Amino acid sequence: MLQLFYGGTFDPIHNGHLAIARAARDELSVPVRLMPAADPPHRAPPGASAVQRARLLDLAVQDEAGLRVDRRELLRAERLPEARSYTIDTLRELRAESGDAVPLALLIGADSLLGLPTWREWRTLFGLTHFIVADRPGSPLDVDLPGELADVLASRWTSSPEVLGDVPAGLVYRLSHPLQPESATEIRRRIAAGQAWRHLVPARVAEAIADERLYLGQAAGPGPL
Repeated sequence: MLQLFYGGTFDPIHNGHLAIARAARDELSVPVRLMPAADPPHRAPPGASAVQRARLLDLAVQDEAGLRVDRRELLRAERLPEARSYTIDTLRELRAESGDAVPLALLIGADSLLGLPTWREWRTLFGLTHFIVADRPGSPLDVDLPGELADVLASRWTSSPEVLGDVPAGLVYRLSHPLQPESATEIRRRIAAGQAWRHLVPARVAEAIADERLYLGQAAGPGPL
């Protein structure tokens, strides 16, 4: 069976994240493992620490069938506290666990796909995983792919969920459910500004953010979704 992973900072997890995870779960008929990123070394953590962000994820998926939290990047950061965490490292770890024949897929947004040439060893990624792409309304995926990325992707697109389970890696599938307008950056900004924000996150997550007084007084700044 295809193993599907959804990585991100999740700072905080919000309704848009969950909508995409549910859509991927339902469209591909597989569980989705949400992987929170570790705190980056040598600089301040995101708006909430990795432990806090993972706990918010636990609350968000508590009653969600087929959604679970995978803490592997946090655990690796505990073992190697000074090392930067790259997607290529996570995928190699997953391959070491699952073997070469098991189909693996990484759920990303269209903006991440467009930026793929900036990722570490980006061409090597296609030998390790499929990519499931959640598009945004008005995305330039159809017309504005960078040249080298367009060349690499040209023969990799598939519209068949079944094919993803037939080969271990190398294909790109466009999720029919688009990304939602919610943004973690906007949620952090709203909390810091004392504006309405609870409707943008699951109720349990909202309660935990309020109880722990997360994101209060912080500049929202540009940041991961």
